[in-house]
Amino acid sequence: MHFDFTMAAGALLVSVIVGLTGMGGGALMTPMLTVLFGVPPLTAVSSDLVAAAIMKPVGSLVHLRHGTVNLRLVGWLCAGSVPSAFCGVLIARALGDGSGVQDVIGKAMGVALLMAAAGLAIRGYLAMKDRAARRPGRRTAAPGSPASLPPPVIAVRPVPTVIVGIVGGLSVGMTSVGSGSLIIVTLLALYPMLKANHLVGTDLLQAVPLVWAAALGHILFGDFHLAVTVALLAGSIPGVIIGSLISARAPGGLIRRVLAFVLLASALKMFGLGNAAMLWILLAVLVGAAALWTLLRAAHGLRPIGIFDRQRG
Repeated sequence: MHFDFTMAAGALLVSVIVGLTGMGGGALMTPMLTVLFGVPPLTAVSSDLVAAAIMKPVGSLVHLRHGTVNLRLVGWLCAGSVPSAFCGVLIARALGDGSGVQDVIGKAMGVALLMAAAGLAIRGYLAMKDRAARRPGRRTAAPGSPASLPPPVIAVRPVPTVIVGIVGGLSVGMTSVGSGSLIIVTLLALYPMLKANHLVGTDLLQAVPLVWAAALGHILFGDFHLAVTVALLAGSIPGVIIGSLISARAPGGLIRRVLAFVLLASALKMFGLGNAAMLWILLAVLVGAAALWTLLRAAHGLRPIGIFDRQRG
């Protein structure tokens, strides 16, 4: 089996970013495989999901031990996500084996990446509103609050929660994107009273059976390559540890903005846009987003330019 050291180095870099921001690895790892290393989309999805199935339980067990998991939410999410993740694999395989299926998977990945970028933008906007109202941000615990505080009492809404699980499961099964970057944003909208550590812990635990179901489907019916998975694991394990260790010192708000831009660029590449068209679109988005963000900050009583705000939003 050939070991790709360059791919392992790329996985290390991506995983450092994941550890810094909590961003779902699939939203970055799979585009890296397809865009930089030329791995076919279905192979990239299959191999990345198998790697994620090995790594996911670690973080979730830490949150479970600290009591930052809402088990009722996990149960309702898994009721929708686990079967739909397996079905997502079957849908991808039913499309065929040739270049046509790779093109469809690439387009689906592009849509998922656009949704992930939009999710990051929404999280940033909600954090900015929190600062404007002078209340603790949703993404961080209150100063001095231990992570082991009991989760807030919330009324679980079964139907919308199961629907979130179904949509997220299909996205993960077909594209490997969604378990961290899409579901967590939707949970934030459905249950705004959940603190960040409970939100992340709940999302991480529900992602374990979700990713296992998708990984099993891809091992049986997808295009799983062991060499790609081994390279991803070799880089991802130390990368996540390094990113987690330095996360407290990183300008998280700035990193999330850059990530959203990278996700948008990756999505445009998945849609097959030429370099010139992609450059003009990215430039227009950059200028428009900066202007809109400045107006929104001013409308909420904050300084127009605040990339390095104290709470790093």
